[in-house]
Amino acid sequence: MIGLLTRFSLVGVANSLIGLGVIAVLDLGLHVRPALANAVAFMIGISVSFFLTRSYVFRDRTHIVGRAWRFGLAMGFAFLLNQLVLAGAGHALGAGAAAHLEAQLMGLLTYTAANFLLCRYWVFSR
Repeated sequence: MIGLLTRFSLVGVANSLIGLGVIAVLDLGLHVRPALANAVAFMIGISVSFFLTRSYVFRDRTHIVGRAWRFGLAMGFAFLLNQLVLAGAGHALGAGAAAHLEAQLMGLLTYTAANFLLCRYWVFSR
């Protein structure tokens, strides 16, 4: 399990760096609107994340189309949980930069945990 979590974390870091790189090239280098640069980076990130999570983290070699659909649904559900936690924590913690950051971190942790558990036990289950 430690190896699985380590590989999952490495994919997350790699995916974040790739996304930031795409945003930097598009937004800062090519002067594409920030929202569009972010959207393109997100789409590339989801694709990279799927293939790395599938092949490197869970070492799955079957059902690419079925796994892709499940992955998309899992990411959507994890994002919904992230938004619910963010809204709830934001309401409970109140205003201010520290409270906003704390709420964002709570949402991020929820997203990450949900993402891992859904991938482990549903998307790439054997």
